[in-house]
Amino acid sequence: MRISSLLHRAGASRAALLLLAAPLACGKPGDAKSTSSAAASAAKPASASGETVAAQAGSMPADSAALRAAADSGRIMGAPGAKVWMIIASDFQCPYCKMWHDQSYETLRKAYVDAGRARMAYVNYPLSMHEQAKPAAEAAMCASAQKKFWEYHTALFQSQDSWTKTGDQSAKFDSLATALGLDLGRFRACTQSHVMRAVVEADQDRMQRSGVASTPTFFIGNQRVEGAQPLAVFREAMDSALASSAR
Repeated sequence: MRISSLLHRAGASRAALLLLAAPLACGKPGDAKSTSSAAASAAKPASASGETVAAQAGSMPADSAALRAAADSGRIMGAPGAKVWMIIASDFQCPYCKMWHDQSYETLRKAYVDAGRARMAYVNYPLSMHEQAKPAAEAAMCASAQKKFWEYHTALFQSQDSWTKTGDQSAKFDSLATALGLDLGRFRACTQSHVMRAVVEADQDRMQRSGVASTPTFFIGNQRVEGAQPLAVFREAMDSALASSAR
């Protein structure tokens, strides 16, 4: 399965916008057009739909296609048979994305993903206001090609203050890769060649077409949640999606 058509597959039913408080988000929350559950399908990784990364990015060397495909599938976690998806559209440099990660990510992962009840996927939506967001996204996808996406994603958020400065931050991204035990030579070859840029930009394009206007934005079953809402909001959305899937 590939991420690219998860928003597309779900058809024409409308996704409720679950927004209980003023969202804590980067960008312009609330500006998105009405979102259908088709949007949730488009947000998922290409590996969740069967569409190859090579088909998305056009003609490319076979090794690049394989690297992108590995990275694409590496940002999905959870039991293949789980019917409920939580799609995270996020920007590594966004302070509200970090807030959500620090406050809610681990709890939701343990309660729903590790328990085999849901799947979780990360879709890159680096905002133009954040200079290091796209390089960080490319670095995370390079880590994903070595099956370390989620560990690297957490390391990026935990160290956010250290790499958000102006200028080249590749040394910091390299140090995170080293700390996680990645093959540094492979990682550097990946980041320096920008082989993952096509994947990141395809993510951005899908999110824009799906009406995402701010980060973080979440697609949970038939609902869209904008911003770093309280943990209880996400629990309610997940439980609602699970109940619907059981009918």
